[in-house]
Amino acid sequence: MATKTFAYVRVSSKDQNIGRQIYAIDEYCKINKVKIDERDIYIDKISGKDFNRESYQALKLVLREGDTLIVKELDRLGRNMNMIKEEWQSLIKKGINIIVIDTPFLNTIEKTDLEKNLISNIVFELLTYLAEKERVKLKQRQAEGIAVAKTNGKHLGRPRADFPDGFEKVYNEWKDGKITAVYAFTSLKVPKSTYYKLVRIYEKKIPIL
Repeated sequence: MATKTFAYVRVSSKDQNIGRQIYAIDEYCKINKVKIDERDIYIDKISGKDFNRESYQALKLVLREGDTLIVKELDRLGRNMNMIKEEWQSLIKKGINIIVIDTPFLNTIEKTDLEKNLISNIVFELLTYLAEKERVKLKQRQAEGIAVAKTNGKHLGRPRADFPDGFEKVYNEWKDGKITAVYAFTSLKVPKSTYYKLVRIYEKKIPIL
């Protein structure tokens, strides 16, 4: 049976444009004289949090040993490097050639099984390291931003709750069982739901919802 070339395109939401990826795939095929039918380009407009995507699963059903799968970028497969690595290795074991247009050293065509495994292991470890490093940098920047904001006297997050006059006295009487909750929120002139939110804030010092 003759081998075929397929492509996979993914954007995270329905309103995002797939044109950039389609164009890159078309250009790659023209330059490298690769034939691909339009019907063999599978498209998902959904988050890459996992591989439970309709078009991708349909694609996997038609892929056969010796076929080639083209993606523009590695993260079009997914956004979790560990998951992508497992999926990548699964495709390689199935005998699928993979082309990543923006990362050509990942391409597996005309490489031995040893070369494929060696390259994928090295590259994925590097990419996982870089992704983790970027997450650490992002958290550090956020922490630094929060510290600067606090230094400048800015309040971050949701607004602090405004407690009605006499709340503490009423709260203490309610907690001591001297008054009922109904009497408490009625005397404070707040709705029942608001009263209990204020109680949670007062007790745990959490932001109001």
